[in-house]
Amino acid sequence: CSIPSGAAAESKAPLRVVTTIGMITDITARIGSERISVQGLMGEGIDPHLYKASPNDVRLLTDADLILYSGLNLEGKMADLFVRLARKKPTIAVSEYIDEKLLREPPEFAGHYDPHIWFDVSLWMKAAERIRDALQELDPEGRALFQSNTTALLSELAELHEWCRAQIQSIPAGVRVLVTAHDAFGYFGRAYGIEVKGIQGISTESEASLKDINSLVDLIVGRGIPAVFVESSVPRKTIEALVEGARARKLDLQIGGELFSDALGKAGTAEGSYIGMVQHNVRTIVKALTKAK
Repeated sequence: CSIPSGAAAESKAPLRVVTTIGMITDITARIGSERISVQGLMGEGIDPHLYKASPNDVRLLTDADLILYSGLNLEGKMADLFVRLARKKPTIAVSEYIDEKLLREPPEFAGHYDPHIWFDVSLWMKAAERIRDALQELDPEGRALFQSNTTALLSELAELHEWCRAQIQSIPAGVRVLVTAHDAFGYFGRAYGIEVKGIQGISTESEASLKDINSLVDLIVGRGIPAVFVESSVPRKTIEALVEGARARKLDLQIGGELFSDALGKAGTAEGSYIGMVQHNVRTIVKALTKAK
């Protein structure tokens, strides 16, 4: 999607950028700094798989100079809206720069890629580069600033990537299993070497069956896994059913804490930033899975 350098680039006013998920909002603000005003549509605890644009969202999107969304069908209920908006203004999927060979395509979702790319920090670095280039094309005068900010951010993300790997590898191999409500952590597991089991599929639209829950209870009890995790944007009921099932079989399974999967934490907290959210998740996982060992 090529971006014309129009009136927005000539104006002294900040570029109006509208983003979908908080992970995009946060790194866009870092890259664009004072040359943009960024408005995220989806805040704390919002599930992007189920999100429908409100009339106010449509107004914000219509008035924006640039729209940034994740793509890979994450914001599935907004797909038609993005197609319409793309005829009038730059409307860009930040996942565009990621080689398709690096995308997960689990067999049960044949034909669909896993959209949760931000959980492999090295892939999210590609998203940062796409955002940088979109801003540079629309505001050439800001090129040096956008480049400098992105270089600093990429350096931090490269460090974060290595830190995640080292932390997860510190968990004893036998219990290095991450059990969550839905299959959001596949890229995380592949990148950092932890087995991942989600009760629901990649989209939270699918319902977990009793059979799914029982087979996971078998795995948890058989391996002696000490903890499972709830997600901030997904109801707790399926995880609570797992805990009850394991306890009925004399395993004192704990809820190891809350992970942020499809949304950041509260604005103004560490978890309200992309880097802080990743660090919170890793620390929570490591603490809960190593505590009993």
